[in-house]
Amino acid sequence: MQEPEAGILRLVVAPEGNEARFSVREQLVNLTLPNDAVGTTTALSGAIVLRPDGQILADPSRFVVDLTTLHTDSSRRDGYIQRNTLETGTYPEAVFVPSAVTGLPSPLPTSGEVAFQLTGDLTVHGVTRPVAWDVAAQIDGSTLTGTATTSITFTDFGMTLPRVGPVLSVEDLIALQYDFVLTLE
Repeated sequence: MQEPEAGILRLVVAPEGNEARFSVREQLVNLTLPNDAVGTTTALSGAIVLRPDGQILADPSRFVVDLTTLHTDSSRRDGYIQRNTLETGTYPEAVFVPSAVTGLPSPLPTSGEVAFQLTGDLTVHGVTRPVAWDVAAQIDGSTLTGTATTSITFTDFGMTLPRVGPVLSVEDLIALQYDFVLTLE
């Protein structure tokens, strides 16, 4: 068995303080202006593992979101998204496997603000595509707190845009946000 590399940093999803969110612009029949449908979940797990030079160890690095727990302000919308758009019976998770980080200081400071880009492969609805997340974070000792954002489309991930009853239209753009708390393990 290979010895672990000295200086490896393993940042894991903390038990509390993590939330994944999607936002999609929709036009509903009963509203004169467009509305943003927002869904959230706190069912996240995972870790990012960094070498001493700041490069990512891809094999042990991954973030998993339980899509079956996503909820919006409408249980009808939730059911439709679960059954028809995400098809969570078949594809219950979204998985992000980071492969590169740009702009993160190395060695990682013990305090202060950092901004960087995290790239890797996102798998949603059985489709894997490369994505880049913009990350703004605060380091406080062994805790990294912040927000990561990116955008994807329904069509890139093989999902059908919602077309149902009160929904006149939905933009083919999904804003994703991850408010995170990671702790050094």
